[in-house]
Amino acid sequence: MLIALHKNAHTTPAVRAEIAARNETASVLAQRSSITEQTVNKWKQCDAFANRSHTAHHLQTVLTPAQETVAVHRRRTLMLPLDDLLAVTREFSCRHVSGSGLDRRLRRHGTGNLNALKLREPAVAHTS
Repeated sequence: MLIALHKNAHTTPAVRAEIAARNETASVLAQRSSITEQTVNKWKQCDAFANRSHTAHHLQTVLTPAQETVAVHRRRTLMLPLDDLLAVTREFSCRHVSGSGLDRRLRRHGTGNLNALKLREPAVAHTS
């Protein structure tokens, strides 16, 4: 099994487990693995050695779920561009919302692309 490491990674889950299991000094283990003593001490104190996601588990947001729903509904009914929707949302719902935060909420609900929301009228066939 090939484990993909980022370009600065020096340890794999197997190396981390081996470091934790050994009773050698941190300096010896650090030298052997080409890592710092601080890293060795970190892995000696851990119980789990698998790679974990670095994505935030709790995304910061200033909009409540109700405000988010209102913003999405406004987008669908008024067909406002992001800048205009941001101004309306700041005026009537939440003055601290950011443009990027509002855009993420709209994308999450499938309303991020205004052109995709516009109804396409069928082309009228010309008769001669």
